Amino acid sequence: MRVLTQDGGRVHATTQQRAADHRPYFFLSYAHTPGYGSGTDPDMWVERLFHDLCGHVMAMTDLPAGASAGFIDREIGAGEGWSERLGEVLATCRVFVPLFSPRYFASEMCGKEWYAFAQRAIHHRARSNQRAEAIVPALWVPVPPSQLPGPAERLQFNHRDFGDRYVSDGLYGLIKLRLFAQEYERAVYELAKRIVNVADTIQLGTGRPVDYRMAPSAFGPPNSTLAPRPMQVTIAAPTRHDLPDGRSSDYYGDTPQDWNPYHPTSVRPLAYVTEDLVRSLNYQATVSSFDEEAGHAEDKHTPSRPEILLVDRWALQDEERRRRLAAFDAENRPWVTMVVPWNREDEQSRAAEAELTEKLEETMPAKMSQGRAFCRAAAKGVPSMEAFGQLLPQVVEAAAQQYLRHAAVYPPAGGGHTERTRLMGPMAQTNHIPETLDPAMDGEDADDGRP
Repeated sequence: MRVLTQDGGRVHATTQQRAADHRPYFFLSYAHTPGYGSGTDPDMWVERLFHDLCGHVMAMTDLPAGASAGFIDREIGAGEGWSERLGEVLATCRVFVPLFSPRYFASEMCGKEWYAFAQRAIHHRARSNQRAEAIVPALWVPVPPSQLPGPAERLQFNHRDFGDRYVSDGLYGLIKLRLFAQEYERAVYELAKRIVNVADTIQLGTGRPVDYRMAPSAFGPPNSTLAPRPMQVTIAAPTRHDLPDGRSSDYYGDTPQDWNPYHPTSVRPLAYVTEDLVRSLNYQATVSSFDEEAGHAEDKHTPSRPEILLVDRWALQDEERRRRLAAFDAENRPWVTMVVPWNREDEQSRAAEAELTEKLEETMPAKMSQGRAFCRAAAKGVPSMEAFGQLLPQVVEAAAQQYLRHAAVYPPAGGGHTERTRLMGPMAQTNHIPETLDPAMDGEDADDGRP
């Protein structure tokens, strides 16, 4: 157990827990400012802030000489793999510090950094059912709340703890004007103290490096609205009260939404892990079960939102549910993308895999063959939580693009023309299949057969 005490601004931990954890305390994420012709470095003030923070962090901790208190991309050397280095640090740093500004939320690169770090917190919660809020935002230039994307808006953080002048002017205003030197020092000191406290309290574990080049942006695609976009998540699974004979109840709960196919690796129902993953892509997710008829009451030709359908193969052992899934499959709903989570550590599922796979192929042949290679891979079975997290952004993209394609065909009631707010998926131009999925799928033609 970690024991924390404070002496002035210094944070102490037990010797046992300190052992050899020399990871950077924070990753400073900022939007690069274009040069304006004066010959000076427009990001010199960000670098000064970084060094000031590092100095405080070193003073507040027992990091040894030579250890990195923080990381900024200006440290990447010539000839060093840029995306690989970013992916490595984002998978290991303890706290993520985004410098809020209007330019920050317009930056696809900043959104990729945010997304890569946020996945670690989501998987930490899936494994432990404990929140891991390790993002500590800082105001570089104040941004109105109405201009924040969903992932930033949801952060629980009181900026006034760092001073009223900080809230009104941001760190850029404080650092540029000598008049506010004292307010700047206070804000930086308080920010450093918050970074150290969060790092030592949360203890977010390391993650698998995200391929930075392929990562989506947590703020949505370039030039899209920052407002969260709708996404339906539907669960087709039994409950522990209506399981097939002999099926273990370890993976189920009182509702279909309680289904946890990746037990015991994950202790959290997959519906809510999916909701977190979808929200990390700046969508507003609505979760329901397939058995709730209201979830599929919309006209099959007029979609109201894109949808992800999570299917438990064991659900098809119920003949009535199987009949309704077959009827659903027969309808033309390409904006609904099916994902079949499949735990390779589940002995019962492995033993029945051939039988259950055949039944799913007979019941839902359209969904099994729909879409691009990664969609077909998702329908054939996603074998682990890690693979699920890697694949889901592409599945969300496919559903969002199909929704756009089909929803745009239908004008609003009354015949008037209203321009539709553009709903773009998080991974435009991306068609990458996670390595942890069936490698035989990697070589499949990406053509989905549609014009």
